[in-house]
Amino acid sequence: MAKQLIFIALCLLPALAAARSVRTVFTVQGRVYCDTCRAGFETPYTKYMPGAKVRVECKDRDTMKVLYTAEGITNKEGTYKILVANDHEDQICESVLVQSSQSECAAIEPGRERARVFLTNNNGIASPTRYANNLGFIKDAPIAGCAELLKQYQVYED
Repeated sequence: MAKQLIFIALCLLPALAAARSVRTVFTVQGRVYCDTCRAGFETPYTKYMPGAKVRVECKDRDTMKVLYTAEGITNKEGTYKILVANDHEDQICESVLVQSSQSECAAIEPGRERARVFLTNNNGIASPTRYANNLGFIKDAPIAGCAELLKQYQVYED
């Protein structure tokens, strides 16, 4: 009888472990902004963009072939939340700018077009929400007041 119980336990434990790891769903969250001062970074005059398109893409580490994509649109505060299915531990995943919602702020700011996110449960992060760095577009011409603001940052020399 004891041998039968041990045998049943050994058969059930793997099944229970498999049932616990059903399907992982992550939420990738970040913001999209318009650099209204053309400063190259966020300032107090930065405006967050509603209606901008963002994509999460995951690539194979060796071939860099895109294996997974999911798209989303920013809300009225310029925040996007994109659901991503499954664990992507062995892949390189990034939030990527797709399209601006404003014609006067449609150029992608260099260095702010993508942000790496880690989409795995094997990294010590308990929450299924993953926060990406902000992504940015740059305005065609700076708005009024930017010169004074940038002087405070000592961006311009006298």
